[in-house]
Amino acid sequence: MRAFGMYNYLHLDSWYQDNVYYVDQFGRVMNLSVTLDTALQKPREVFRLPTDLTACDNRLCASIHFSSSTWVTLSDGTGRLYLIKSGKRGNSASEKWEIVFNEELGSPFIIAHSVSFVKSDMHSVAVLLLRVEKDELDTKGSGFHITLEWVTVVEISKEGDHRYEIFKRRVLQGKSVPHYAAIEPSGDGLMVVSYKPFKFMQDQDDKLEENDSAKATNEKNDPLYYWQQTEDDVTITVHIPQGITKDDIKVLFSPDNICVALKDQPPLMEGKLYSSVDHESCTWIIRENKSLEVSLIKKNEGHRWPELIVGDTRGEFIMDSSQCSEITESLMHLTSEVMNPNPEKENPPCNAQELEECDAFLEDSASLCRFDGDTLKVTHVINLGSNQYLFSVVVDPREMPCFCLRHDVDALLWQPHSDQPENMWEHIATFNALGYVQASKQDKKFMACAPDYSYAALCECLRRVFIYRQPTPLSTVLYNRKEGRQVGQVAKQLVATLEANDPILGFQATSERLFVLTTKTLFLIKVNSGN
Repeated sequence: MRAFGMYNYLHLDSWYQDNVYYVDQFGRVMNLSVTLDTALQKPREVFRLPTDLTACDNRLCASIHFSSSTWVTLSDGTGRLYLIKSGKRGNSASEKWEIVFNEELGSPFIIAHSVSFVKSDMHSVAVLLLRVEKDELDTKGSGFHITLEWVTVVEISKEGDHRYEIFKRRVLQGKSVPHYAAIEPSGDGLMVVSYKPFKFMQDQDDKLEENDSAKATNEKNDPLYYWQQTEDDVTITVHIPQGITKDDIKVLFSPDNICVALKDQPPLMEGKLYSSVDHESCTWIIRENKSLEVSLIKKNEGHRWPELIVGDTRGEFIMDSSQCSEITESLMHLTSEVMNPNPEKENPPCNAQELEECDAFLEDSASLCRFDGDTLKVTHVINLGSNQYLFSVVVDPREMPCFCLRHDVDALLWQPHSDQPENMWEHIATFNALGYVQASKQDKKFMACAPDYSYAALCECLRRVFIYRQPTPLSTVLYNRKEGRQVGQVAKQLVATLEANDPILGFQATSERLFVLTTKTLFLIKVNSGN
């Protein structure tokens, strides 16, 4: 539902002003380019998908992304990717969509993002494909995982013949639909905002190596020895191989050290004890030929040891039930059965009832990751904590899309700069109180803002569109009665109700207009008058 049910069917071509596209149910790519409100044209067909879409059963929605001012990536929702040379768009004279590459790339996907760039004199287009796939190994979870496939298509020239071929395919896998996923303009890296982490799936050879090291760490994880303690002694149990006799075992005690070794082998355990022992009273015995039991007598009785051998994590401490209840009792004064046991106290504990419903949201621990395209490793991780992801917007098509996060009651817009490691995410705009206002809109479907930050907008699933303008100076004098101060600026909020009962399927904002697509109609709402 998150990946495909909330899909925005209206695509804004940020390279040209007020230019939008959508794919209709017959596979026609329709365009509406607005120059004058008084001379609105009907949407026109610029391209038709070659496949018969009605014949496909498990098809997803068709998706488009504008990689540059003349290149377009297009998917028909069946698992086929098209790379299209479009010419200058939004103008019927110069716009001619021509397929230069098309290939079946496996199960159906939607295009999350794409960029066009030139590297070492070769033109490349990198595309990010989003899929939800069945996960055979996942028996406890949903049984599905999300994959992001990063495909790079490169122009290859052979004897004057230019054609495009796949140069690289890499796959990231995660357990939640990313809120934001974009390729850097240079094609060198990737940024993902998601609730659950993503990681690259290596090739088979790497996988085998990875499994070997995983096996090794698993083996390491089995405790080498177990130990228990009372107020006056410590008992250690070590598993020993079959056929070992007492002549093969060497145990050395000293007041502060211990060493346990088997014949011709490096010591099983060796090191400085946490506290001194009475080494002359320490003993060891073999139990049922399977385990070696060592008894240490503490010098300082009644003192509880937090570890056995200083810095050795290979053993496991086993606590008996009386020790458990003792510790529980000692912690009792810190806990309470009641939500707020003594509200009369000066600093009562946090009262969950004070939180409003709109302050609680599920995905409160999303993180922002940057992946390096060469090493496929994460270079930056930012835990967004309670800064809820709201929406993304393209401010400058030559840069990565911006993302908007909730910061307390406000919403802040961040522009990624992949080429500036010192200033990788720049705060470029603030929408006052938008974080709080949007949280109360239970039926919201899409959010957007103008590329010039003059307003933010959201729409519900049906009919209603809310527009929040930035504060502007007042022409008349206005006083805040409560505080007795003059108010210099006021931010206006507008509500538009569409004359249609069809579900809203697409929503895009430009600096002057809002475009709203329903199943039958494309609405234009003039927000700013422009110049």
